[in-house]
Parts: sequence; C-alpha cells; structure tokens
Amino acid sequence: MDSDDEVSDDLRTRLHAMESKLSRVRGQRDSHNDSAKRAADQRNSAQNKRNEVQETITSRMDDQKKVRAQAKIHQASRDEIQQTIREIFTRKKGKRDQGPGKSVVIQLSETVGEIERIEERIMTDGALTLEKENALIKKLRSLISRRDELIPNVEQQRIVSIDLSDMDESIQRLRAEADNEHKLMLEQNSLADEIWSEIKPLFEERDFLRGEGDRLHALFVEERGKADEAHKGLVELLSKVNEIRSEIRSQHEERERLVKDHNKSVRRALRGPDQNEELAESLSEKLLGGESITFGGIVATDSSETREEISKPKRKPRKLGTSRGRKS
Repeated sequence: MDSDDEVSDDLRTRLHAMESKLSRVRGQRDSHNDSAKRAADQRNSAQNKRNEVQETITSRMDDQKKVRAQAKIHQASRDEIQQTIREIFTRKKGKRDQGPGKSVVIQLSETVGEIERIEERIMTDGALTLEKENALIKKLRSLISRRDELIPNVEQQRIVSIDLSDMDESIQRLRAEADNEHKLMLEQNSLADEIWSEIKPLFEERDFLRGEGDRLHALFVEERGKADEAHKGLVELLSKVNEIRSEIRSQHEERERLVKDHNKSVRRALRGPDQNEELAESLSEKLLGGESITFGGIVATDSSETREEISKPKRKPRKLGTSRGRKS
C-alpha cells in the first residue's frame, strides 16, 4: 500500500504541475488572441480611414477634371476668336482665306451672307430661267444645311457673331471676347491648382494609412500564429492531463474495490451458521434426500448428569474478610 500511495502522490504532483502549466499556456493563448484582435481592429480602422481618404481624393479629382475641362473650353473659345481676328485682318488686306482651317465664325458669316444674296436674287431677278432658279434653290438648301451645322459650334464656344461688312468693329468685339475667354481660362486653371493643393497631402495620408494597415495586418497574422501554436500545445497538454486524471481515477476505483472485497471477506468470516447461505442450501438438499441431520448441542448420555448437577444446591461462596486483632 505504501508503494501505491507513493505512485498516487507522484501522479498528483505531476497533475498539479501540468494543470499550472495548462493555466499558463491558456493565458498565453488568450493574450495572443487579444493582441490579434486589437491589431485586427486597428487594421480595419486604418483601412476604413484609407477608403474614406481615397473617396475624397476621387471626388476632388473629378472636381478638378471638370474645372480643367471648363478651362479648356475657354481656351478653345479664345483660340477660335483669335483665329477669327487673324482671318479678318487677312480680309482687310484684300486676301481671302480658303481651306479647312478657316474659323467657324468666318465660315458661318460667309454662309449666312451667301444665303442672303441667293434669297435676294431669287426674289428680285425676273430674268432667271426655271432651270437657273432650281439650281439656286438647290444651292440655297445646301447652304442652309451648312449654316445649321455651324451655329451649334459657334454657340458652344460662345463666340460672338460678327458682321464682315464692318471689320474694324468686329475686330474690337472679338478682341474683347478673346480677352474675357482668356481671363476665364486662367481663373479655372487657378481653381484647378487650388484643388490639387488640397489633394496632394491626401495622397500622403492615403499612402501612410496603407502602410499602417499592412503593418497591423502582419502583426495580426503573427499574433494569430502564436495563438494557434499555443492552442496546439494546450490541446496536447490537456490530453496528458486527462490521461493522468484517468489514471488517478482508476487507482481510486481499484482501492475502493479492494476495500469492498476486504470488508466483504471480513463480514463473511464473522457470519454464524444460521447466516451461512451455503450451509443452509446444503442442509436443505440433505433433508430432501432423506438423510438424518444431527445439530450440535447436548448429547443424551450427558443429560442425567446435567440434570443432577442442576438439582444440587449450589454452595454459597465463602466470604473473605480481614481478621482483626484482639482489643487491648
């Protein structure tokens, strides 16, 4: 039994040590999980902030593109007006500018002037033959179609219409309009530059948040790996703890069984014949088989002596006392 107690004490000592280690490893695992959760929360916060910054950048970039596009419209209008001014100067010098590079304003003015001349001739020239009149009407329709194509371009570029019959006045009007378009172009470009000044630091903030998100994600992965490793060791350690507990429980159950068997054996040894079930079954079989059964007790030859002993009066016991000496 002493050896069994030593084994049991050793198992309990190992169990206590493993349970302490189990608690320590569980604490480490939970600590790594908490660190991973904090890193994940911070990573998500950084990514959300980065997304917000990116949305602001995208929105402001769209605004800047619109402003730049507006500046280009003013620039195109200015260039078109300046081209018209150069063509008017060419006309003043007695030269006619032919070709596809001609200003839309000049093209529109020429087309409108040609339409007016044809309409007037048709209405006033009575010597026109039917064939010639039909040819003029056909040409008039073509010019009207061309005029309708040019008008939207002139309106889109906000170019003032001119009268080629008064070139000096037209040049003054066009110069004023060109200066105004140039001024509007500069204002739009300045506004676009201001928007870019707002966007530029946002790029730096976005890049910082991206790097911070990557760092926190790497930390999250590292802590999760440590937590998984600790959990793996925890599972292995828990398996060993359960084995020791099972061994201790088996030893305890074995001791209880031995104690029960010992007590049962003692009770069986202390039992009288009347409580002996095996003896009772044996006697029952003999009686059923017709055999005689002699129970233990007083035999017949001794009965007279026994009665005689019982009938004799018992001698009273002698009283013993201390003899006293003679009185003086």
